[in-house]
Amino acid sequence: MAAKKSLGHPSRRPRNGPGGRRWPPPQTASTSSAAQGAQQRGAAIAWLPTVVAKGPAPLRREHLRRQPVALRGSRLHCIVLDTSGSMRRGGRLALAKGHAAFMIEQAARQGDDVALLRFGGQGVELLLPPGRARAAGSQRLRPVGGGGGTPLAEALVQAERLLQRTLRKSGPTECWLWLLTDGRTLEQPQAPLTPQHLVIVDFDDPHKSLGRCAAWAARWGAEHRLAPA
Repeated sequence: MAAKKSLGHPSRRPRNGPGGRRWPPPQTASTSSAAQGAQQRGAAIAWLPTVVAKGPAPLRREHLRRQPVALRGSRLHCIVLDTSGSMRRGGRLALAKGHAAFMIEQAARQGDDVALLRFGGQGVELLLPPGRARAAGSQRLRPVGGGGGTPLAEALVQAERLLQRTLRKSGPTECWLWLLTDGRTLEQPQAPLTPQHLVIVDFDDPHKSLGRCAAWAARWGAEHRLAPA
């Protein structure tokens, strides 16, 4: 993959996520008991509770009280990949597949969850159901080809349903939806409502761009990023 390049766009949504090569901030805390114990040992001492626990006795280790450590909830990245015929031009699809693979690998490093859908001439297909990201999951992208139309609206509807099912099953989750597309469709879909973070990674020809990805981002209140060159 090449060096990062991004185009910021005014957005009501948080701006900290991958684009080019950017990615959401790493997990600040683990929910495992071992990780929690390590974090508590490294947390700052809460002196007032410590003094109360100590009382008149000499200070000992068991008297120490720590500041509570906030634990981050789970995070799910739903990647929606355009595999339509226009994406085959100029190596766009290969570039988008490589970017999606990079995202999956980064999610795996940070302990996040990931889901992957593709949409093109064969309709919408779920390649990776929501679950803990694994670097090996990027291998699902290797045989993916492109061609046909661009059922973008249906892809976003299915992504929305997938996120809603995940929230009902798993509880509070920080949801990111990543749309990797060249915007070469006349459809004008509505913005997904479930994800807290919506990012359009624009794979259109930078020299002959139709500007649709940027227009969707403006209408949806999403972040617009240029694909890595």
